[in-house]
Amino acid sequence: MDLRELAVKVSAVVSEAGTLAYQDQMKPHDFIEDAREDRSRKRQYTTVDDRLVRFCHERINAIHPYECWEEAGSDRKPGERYWCIGRIDGAINYMRNMPEWTVTVSLFEVDEDGTNVPILGVVHAPVQGLTYMAAKGYGAIRIRSTALGEKREKIMPSTTATLKESVVSFGMSYFPDESKRALNTAAALAGKPADIKRVGPVSMDLCKVADGTYDAYFEPSLHSWDVPGVSAGAVILREAQGRLERWDGSDIMWGASNDVVASNGPIMDELRPYLR
Repeated sequence: MDLRELAVKVSAVVSEAGTLAYQDQMKPHDFIEDAREDRSRKRQYTTVDDRLVRFCHERINAIHPYECWEEAGSDRKPGERYWCIGRIDGAINYMRNMPEWTVTVSLFEVDEDGTNVPILGVVHAPVQGLTYMAAKGYGAIRIRSTALGEKREKIMPSTTATLKESVVSFGMSYFPDESKRALNTAAALAGKPADIKRVGPVSMDLCKVADGTYDAYFEPSLHSWDVPGVSAGAVILREAQGRLERWDGSDIMWGASNDVVASNGPIMDELRPYLR
């Protein structure tokens, strides 16, 4: 099975999982009371997350059984592939009954140098009726549910050439020091782009750079628990011919904290001086 066919099959699983999670969100339920703190990750999640991961893991392994990214840990071997299945990306949005949350899956391949490379990504936003998918070497597509039926489109970033004409998105943590860095950067940018957005989650922000909705996106201090969302969005962005890197211009370090910036390419040089 080639990567494109695998992406389509995984997308169907992710879509089904998203529907189940959406049904849970719509039930009369207080997710705030049901929230848990994952002490190993220091992030919030709900009991829905555990069911979501189990569902995706079982269904995706039935399509093609690869070991899970988190379970493999430091034992990931060159030449092997690993599924990276995320909890709900945008957990606070989900718990607050907002529509901006996603279900994400990526596939990593470890090259002969031991470098982890995401090669397949699916990002599904059930409430918004949006699915993005990409596989290395096959480009990226967006699937939209409309009143006229399902619409599939190949996507590409914007051609905005200057920061002055751009729309920039940013993300921020709920940890105070990390939030302050994000807000200080956004404040320094004030008046430069045409608009600055804060919506989230990271996977969707990356996809919106990939399809030209945003011209750039930045967020400091993305952590190991963000890997599923970032890696899925990274494949989509890169296959759409967008750029993703750390604030200092280096490559993303999967498994480490990253200050991330994504762009259409042309505005990166203007944007970079504000990323400190």
